[in-house]
Amino acid sequence: MLKTKEVGVRDPFVFLDDDGTYYMYGTRPKTVWGHGDGFDVYRSLDLENWEGPQEVFHKSSNFWADREYWAPEVSKYQGSYYLLATFGSDATEPVKGIQFLKSDTPVGPFSPLTSDPLTPRGWDCLDGTLYVDDANQPWLICSHSVPQETRGEMCACRLSSDLKHLEGSMYPLFYAKDVTWTQNLPFAQAEFGVPEGYFSDGPYLFKNTAQQLCMLWSSWYHGDYAMTVSVSPSGKITGPWHHQVRPIVEHGGHGMVFRTKSNRLVLTYHSPNDTPNERAVFQPLSRLMSKGE
Repeated sequence: MLKTKEVGVRDPFVFLDDDGTYYMYGTRPKTVWGHGDGFDVYRSLDLENWEGPQEVFHKSSNFWADREYWAPEVSKYQGSYYLLATFGSDATEPVKGIQFLKSDTPVGPFSPLTSDPLTPRGWDCLDGTLYVDDANQPWLICSHSVPQETRGEMCACRLSSDLKHLEGSMYPLFYAKDVTWTQNLPFAQAEFGVPEGYFSDGPYLFKNTAQQLCMLWSSWYHGDYAMTVSVSPSGKITGPWHHQVRPIVEHGGHGMVFRTKSNRLVLTYHSPNDTPNERAVFQPLSRLMSKGE
């Protein structure tokens, strides 16, 4: 058994299955910035003691992506388990794409649902999340960011009911640059070759206790990764989205929100943003929401 503070994980995602087991997925810190070949899961009954890691996906010889395996999330949809993640490649287009994997169990093995990514070829996309709206329509929400989109675009598109393709074009929801607290990346020129670069990443949609549609997402603030919550008063993914005036977490990022077995909304994210020292942090969401108002 490992304690939470002993589990090295970036971009943590917690899925509570019907049997009362918490499954935590995430990016492997040791391979986050280079060669990638798989994803792991840890299991817990109490969010403190964890079994694992157990590999749930391993790259086959004919899988298109070989680097930057990022931000897996798992959902149960139409009786199966779907893992959605970002994959990268230097040899093929797109440079980064988002793809579903499928399994009969939350511990895999997961296999690619399609041979190609969901996101448009030529787009540099990352951090996809699945949201099924009140009309049972599945959506993909993701970031289209630097260096292609220097404003930090958050976008969305309807998905086919089998999750195998986009239905229509990507719709821009908002831009990180237009939010009051976000800041230009200080390393935009050195790393991406652009004089200015704002980024949006880590979207996750949920409903708060007032049943408002909310989006948790990350950007850059005072030299560090930070997170905020935006709200769509219309209840529609297409918005318009209203943004908090400051982050709810200033030193940590790429989080998600889940309900515990006692029905509490809990935020998890990784901190510090220092590879390979990332660890999952768990905090009640209610304690943080007022910080961004």
